[in-house]
Amino acid sequence: MKLSPYYPILYKGKNGWIAHECIIDCRAFKKSCGITVNDIAKRLIDYGYHAPTVSFPVHETLMIEPTESENKPELDKFCAALISIRQEIVDIENGLADQQNNLLVNAPHTQASLIADDWTLPYSKQQAFFPNNSQKENKYWPPVGRIDEAYGDRHLKCTCV
Repeated sequence: MKLSPYYPILYKGKNGWIAHECIIDCRAFKKSCGITVNDIAKRLIDYGYHAPTVSFPVHETLMIEPTESENKPELDKFCAALISIRQEIVDIENGLADQQNNLLVNAPHTQASLIADDWTLPYSKQQAFFPNNSQKENKYWPPVGRIDEAYGDRHLKCTCV
């Protein structure tokens, strides 16, 4: 499996095979550098992917369940995004990126922040918005950045006129 050198894979069979879904374990990252599964899920948006199932059936994991309509090149691009994100985590673990102010904790990065004049983050706009150069011609722009997870869900404010 392409991701197993980078992430622990849960529920592998005796020969290392998995079923139609793959559960990657992200629990160790919280201990090693403060990165949560939600940080990884939000960062996937910058790579152009909707996050897979988070924390089900195991807390702090991603359950990847591609459909039959996903072709091999698209699956390879998704794996490349996760591998690139793992390297971003390694940079935090090794002190090359700040634990509180980094690509993952600040994800997703919006178009509004790209065109803003002030950029005070400790990494480049290239790293934030086009991390592997594959989105330059077909970029998904999230309409909002990070919201305070469950608090935002419970305290939704309508801004409709």
